[in-house]
Amino acid sequence: MLDIEPDLSTKLFSHIDFTCGAVAAVSGGSDSTALLLLLKQHLDRVAPATKLLAVTIDHDLRPGSAAEAQAVSRLCATYAIPHRILTWSGRKPSAGLPAAAREARYRLLAEAAQTEGIGLILTGHTADDQAETVLMRQAREEGLARDEGRGHADTAGRGLAGMAPATLYDWRTWIVRPFLGVRRAALRDVLRRRRVGWADDPTNANEAFERPRMRAALADGNGARRIDDALALAAREGSARTQLGLDAADLIRDLATQPAAGLVRLDPSLLKAGEDRAAIYALRILLATTGGVAFLPDQTRGEALFDRLKAGFLCATLSRTVVDHRRAGLFMRREARGLPAAAAATANVVWDGRRRITLNDGSGALLIAPFGAAAARRLAVGEGETPPSLMRAAFAAEPALWRPGESPGLSGDGRGLTEVEVRPVVAPFARFLPSFDLAPARAVAGLIGAPPLPAPPFSGHSAG
Repeated sequence: MLDIEPDLSTKLFSHIDFTCGAVAAVSGGSDSTALLLLLKQHLDRVAPATKLLAVTIDHDLRPGSAAEAQAVSRLCATYAIPHRILTWSGRKPSAGLPAAAREARYRLLAEAAQTEGIGLILTGHTADDQAETVLMRQAREEGLARDEGRGHADTAGRGLAGMAPATLYDWRTWIVRPFLGVRRAALRDVLRRRRVGWADDPTNANEAFERPRMRAALADGNGARRIDDALALAAREGSARTQLGLDAADLIRDLATQPAAGLVRLDPSLLKAGEDRAAIYALRILLATTGGVAFLPDQTRGEALFDRLKAGFLCATLSRTVVDHRRAGLFMRREARGLPAAAAATANVVWDGRRRITLNDGSGALLIAPFGAAAARRLAVGEGETPPSLMRAAFAAEPALWRPGESPGLSGDGRGLTEVEVRPVVAPFARFLPSFDLAPARAVAGLIGAPPLPAPPFSGHSAG
């Protein structure tokens, strides 16, 4: 068993549930190397049977990356930790490289975890990383506010909360960041006392990228205070964002229904609830979900739409969603423009950002396309509080599945296509769901019939 800061490792990991094992993301830098050794010590002491896998992602962006990955492999062998090296292969984008590398890294880590039957990934993001993230986002918001001549870019303050303690990736794999309250210098002290080295990625000093520029700016005499202020801001905004999500979730559970597939009805009392910030947040989440859009609509546009809805009946479109305010209620459905063309149904894909298609049997070819307005007009729609025209418009944008030579049918009409499963997707949270937003994600999943969220990876309390 390792002998490294037992009190520190207990503090960092005792609240995490390792029942289903853990993947440690280890680049070879100081933060992730400390993560690996402290985690190994903790598991050896409290849960030695836990499955632990170290994974190094070689982004294949510079000549020394393969050698660094091999160095991690040797370190893992020293401590009898299973290790895998995964390479981001293929062409790299000329623009947006950091974001593309981050997406590739999480995808490869999740694939490794799923292959091993592990639902938990740990990363070495530190308090320094958190401060840099908050300050970068703050600078962007201030720049946007100046450009647009207004006082704020997003009154919800979502970005200034920084990185969440945990994030659900692809609705099934948890990514946990146990070091967000630990400074990098403390982790390097741990490694020095153990006489364990680490690699310094030269990219971290390349000021062609935003984060290294911020890191260099924080190296001056005022940097320590700025970091402390940024961490305090992240804590405040994280708490505020969590509470906003709880309030929005209450509104969604109390005031939103789904009269038909693809059609959401909001009780007009939402517009008079007296909680405009939460109501606008709930509206933005439902707009993105209904339209199958990965990002919430801009805060300012959400506010403007909300004000127009309060002023009276209207029909408007935002985030690919038609908002139809009538006496019968406030209805949302996917607009007819920009729907996917007919194509062969493939396994485990998200159709139009709204429906996950799972093929249980690949022996027969299936086609998928929007049901269409003409077919929807022939549907028998029961009379009720919901206008039949709105139900048919929603059905027209739903996926239809059929075999060649047969007539198409709605994916949820019960006609017995047993080889395929179609489930709704909570679009804005389908890829990355920060723990700040667990409450509204659960509420929307329950509303539209999406799969339930896996249990958070924390013992006895929430990720916040």
